[in-house]
This record gives sequence, C-alpha cells and structure tokens, in this order.
Amino acid sequence: MEQLPAGGDIGDLMGLRTAAAKALVAVFIGTFALVGVMTRPAGSGVAGWLAEIVAWGVTSAAAVALIQVPGDPLRRSVTAVVAAAGPVATVSVLLVVDDPGVRILTFWPLSATTALCTYLCVRGRTGVAWLSMLVAIGATALWAVGIGEGAGYGISISLINLAPLVMSSFFAITIRPAAREIFLMQGAGTEAAAAEAARRAVLDERDRQLGRLDDQARPLLERLVDAAPLSADERDECSLVEARLRDSLRAPTFDVRSVADAARQARRRGVEVILLDDHGLVGADDDVRERVIGGAVTALAAARAGTVTIRILPPRRRVVATVLQVAGDVVVREEYDGEGRLVGSD
Repeated sequence: MEQLPAGGDIGDLMGLRTAAAKALVAVFIGTFALVGVMTRPAGSGVAGWLAEIVAWGVTSAAAVALIQVPGDPLRRSVTAVVAAAGPVATVSVLLVVDDPGVRILTFWPLSATTALCTYLCVRGRTGVAWLSMLVAIGATALWAVGIGEGAGYGISISLINLAPLVMSSFFAITIRPAAREIFLMQGAGTEAAAAEAARRAVLDERDRQLGRLDDQARPLLERLVDAAPLSADERDECSLVEARLRDSLRAPTFDVRSVADAARQARRRGVEVILLDDHGLVGADDDVRERVIGGAVTALAAARAGTVTIRILPPRRRVVATVLQVAGDVVVREEYDGEGRLVGSD
C-alpha cells in the first residue's frame, strides 16, 4: 500500500472529519439501529435483543473510529478493533437465527461489515479489510452448515458484499498514489512559502538597518566630506553614533528607543556603557522583556560615572540578565530571573 508523506492524512483529503462525514456516520448508526429492531428474529427473546444490541454497538463504534482517529495508515490497534467489529456483529446475530427463510435484511451485519471494510481500504488497510470480510463470509457459511442448509447457502447470501469491497480496493490502489503526490506538492509549497517568508524577513531587516544607518550616520558622513575640521561636539556626536550602532549589533534585544536614549544620555555624562546580548530572552514573553528593558533603563538613568555593563545571558540559565555598575571602589550587581524580576542586588 502506498505510504503517504509524514503528516499526510488521507482522511483530511477525503473529508472524513467534516460535518458531512459525521452526518453520514449518524445515518449509518441510525439506519442499522432501525434495521436491527425491525429484523430481530421472531421468538428469539432477550437473546435476540442482546445480539442486535451487541452487533449494532460494535459496528457503530467502529464507524466512529474510522472518521475520528487520525493517522495514515490507520493505527494497528484501531485497525484491529474495526476489522473485528464486522465478524463479531455477524456472529452475534447469526447465533440467534435458526430459520433460513428469514428476510435477507436479518443479515444486516454483513452490509455493515462491507461498509467498514470499504473505509478500511480508504484508510490504508486493504489487506486487513479483505481478511475481515472473508471471516464474516466464513462465519456465515459455517452458520448455514449448522442449520442444515450447506455452506453454499451461506456464501450465496454474503458473496454479494464483495462487490463494493472490490471497488473500494481499486479506489484505494488508485487514489493513494494520487494523494501522495498531492501531499508532496503541499509540502513543497509550504517549504517554498517558508523560504520566501524568511528571505523577505532578511530583506526587511536589511532595509530597516540601512534606513536607520542612513538616518543616524548620513549627516555626520556628509559633514566629514567637508574640509573644515570637526568641532569637539561633532567628535562627541560621532562617538555616540558609533556606540549606538555597535549596541544595535551586539545587543539586539536592547535595540529599542528607551534603552538607546538612556544609553546616549549616560554616555554624555561620561559613563562607559556596554550592552551585550547572548539571546537568553529569545522567545520570552513580552512582559518579561519589558521588565528587563525597564531595569536596564533605570540603571542607565541612575549612572553618573564609571562603567555600566548590562548583559542578557545565554538561554536556560536561572538568571536571564545582569546589570553590573562599577564606579571607583563601588561595585553593584543586579540579577533578573526568568520572569524578568529583580532577584539579587549587591
């Protein structure tokens, strides 16, 4: 049987989990409930009711499993249950039938078995479907022998059920290769879309970086081409722009306006600012990121001299960020936990 690509489920392709499929199963369950009530062998008493209930129950449960259980091909455990349902239902009813002259609808479990086996073929279990159907036919033949009619009678009333199974087997053999190609094309399309999205993201980020570089550096670059020497303020501005660009590369998490402004003001006060990012906040909640960024802004705003080093640590650490302030002999260290909360200061 043709194997579908990983993640491919022919049940989705065939609409087995749609409202229409559920409605069809409801009709299946309701129809055979009515047939079971109407064709219960006369004089079978409680045993007859019990046989019909068992047959109806197992076939109904199998029908629900066929459309609800995901995976392709159908899981072996579920396949075994569905395959057994038909023969069990057939034997259950045959045990209370001792008159060969009953209506043909009395043998309704054979029709139910055919329906179940048909969908087993669709779910990639054609061989098991045939085994289930043949067991049900064999049980009918043995029943016919038991009531003195001969195996031929049992086979004759059940053999007609092979026709739908032959068609469903042919359908499965032809549709599954086509389904495989469809899933492969879907997978290729998804991969192509993901690659295109990644390419666009890279280009967008490049454009963003170029735009920011243009905004920040162009005025100074235009000034540098002038023959006049730079003033002290202009040299300071060059240093601040260089530091801002360096921060954006070394600490992308801190590449936000609030941190940039606080770092710029701290540097104007003569504070050496070092921002580092080892990606410990990648994938973190926005609240966590905001708390860490807020702590960084507070530390930068409070610094008046010395060095302030703010670092986001590598992933899977107890502490996600540290702030180290050194001013002469005074050293202050702050730590932020995985929730972005200040947990240590010394």
